[in-house]
Amino acid sequence: MWPTRLNNFSLMRSLDIHEDPTFVPEVAAEVMEDKSEAKSTLDIIEQLIDARSDSASNGFSFKGIKDYLDCYRSGKLTPSQVAKNIIAMLEDCDKSTPPLRAIVQWDQEQIMLMAEASTARYRNKCTLSYLDGIPVCLKEEFKVVPYHHRVGTVYLGTEPETEDATVAKKLREAGAIIIGVSNMHELGTGTTGCNPNRYHKIPRNPYKPNHFTGGSSSGSAAAVAAGLCPVAIGTDGGGSVRIPASFCGVVGLKGTFGRISSHGSLPLSYSTVSVGPICTSVADAAIVYSILAEPDPVYPYGLKQPKATLSDMCAPDLKGLKLGVDWTFFKACDAEVLSICEKAVEHLQSLGASVVEVSLPEMEEVRVAHVICILSEMRDFLQPDFNKHFQEMNLDTRANLALASQFTALDYITANRQRTRSMRFLREIFTTVNCILTPAVPSTAPRIYESDLLTGSSNLSFTVRSMRFMQLANFTGIPGLVVPIGYSAAGLPISFQVMAKWWDEAVLLRIGLKLEQFRCQTKKPSIYYDILA
Repeated sequence: MWPTRLNNFSLMRSLDIHEDPTFVPEVAAEVMEDKSEAKSTLDIIEQLIDARSDSASNGFSFKGIKDYLDCYRSGKLTPSQVAKNIIAMLEDCDKSTPPLRAIVQWDQEQIMLMAEASTARYRNKCTLSYLDGIPVCLKEEFKVVPYHHRVGTVYLGTEPETEDATVAKKLREAGAIIIGVSNMHELGTGTTGCNPNRYHKIPRNPYKPNHFTGGSSSGSAAAVAAGLCPVAIGTDGGGSVRIPASFCGVVGLKGTFGRISSHGSLPLSYSTVSVGPICTSVADAAIVYSILAEPDPVYPYGLKQPKATLSDMCAPDLKGLKLGVDWTFFKACDAEVLSICEKAVEHLQSLGASVVEVSLPEMEEVRVAHVICILSEMRDFLQPDFNKHFQEMNLDTRANLALASQFTALDYITANRQRTRSMRFLREIFTTVNCILTPAVPSTAPRIYESDLLTGSSNLSFTVRSMRFMQLANFTGIPGLVVPIGYSAAGLPISFQVMAKWWDEAVLLRIGLKLEQFRCQTKKPSIYYDILA
């Protein structure tokens, strides 16, 4: 019974909530007065790409989309040469001690085919998009031809995949080079990224290889931080894009629920999961978002979403924006994290934004209700696996699914009644502020111990704590962006989170661009491959 007690799950049973339940946090778009998109998205992307040239002069900086495009357009390198470099690096990663384990399946022939096609398009000046020739990886939760759709397990995906998930298809259509599929916490059930099974092993944090990457999109964040690709795609049901992005010192965006199609990813939890990019910069996240965000006829959510724009993203300051902070909630983190996050708030104020104190009500109820929703939905979806493959699962996955078996239909319905309330509170809060600010994760990446390599890691109090600032956005469907803002004394990345109302990713990206300027230098990860060297 101890996990139930520790996690306060009985809280739901004592509540008497009268609101009808909301089983899926799908929100209709507001009718906006048409400002006839003052600047088109393509113009803004051009501006973002042009603006990025000044950053490199100051010490280390990650290679991003712009750096690849500059090489390709100038003829300094072709996508085929870049692909050869990546293949050499992937071979090296597997041999290093300890192995990085960011990319768990890759195929030299596939990589070269995409790269050669891209090289020909650059030669003939008929490129497909800003992602043409850009190396990307996708979390193993997505179907990607011809890889095994294992989703972090040893028992799924016994045959090579024959159809692409929607995001994989869109990336191919944009001309990207898919370098492989990335490691993940088994079935997305944890936030460390610890996956000791034989196909996966434990991905290493490029900043400190004896620390975890965070999860569950562990390999996606590690691949980007280690320089293997500037773009990775993850899924986020309880911080699974934002936690690893934070621990690995890169940018992570969780879109509004339904904004980017998750068709072709394993539907582990249909009501909490959003797809999003992990990138080396906010500008790159904006580029990938603008290409992936649109309705998908084969995906039931987000069909009526408003057009994804990047409006005002390049505004020179943040004048007129109101940033909401619930200081009691904000301060529930390690002292090192708090002091740098408080300075980041002052930085945003110095750019003309005003900080408004808000109260985020019933956050303990949100925490418990989110866990009940995500675990019940996973337990339901994994019913056949639970019966047939229980012995083949990692120990922490078994523990989580066994815990989920304790929830009743009443718990699930009450949790979804809470969702109705929490979404209503947010609607009210967003009438007074443009966004909500929090630290990303209350602590930095935890250490990997020898025993974790063999039996995995099941630290429930860490899991609960790591999701503290994440769950609100998963539970209610609002978008969230994490941006690295500094380092702990031990040299581990610390990040900051901005959340906004449904479909307003543009304001997140606008604030994110300014947050990036707060960090005076970027530390080079101790595992870093310079593919363009």
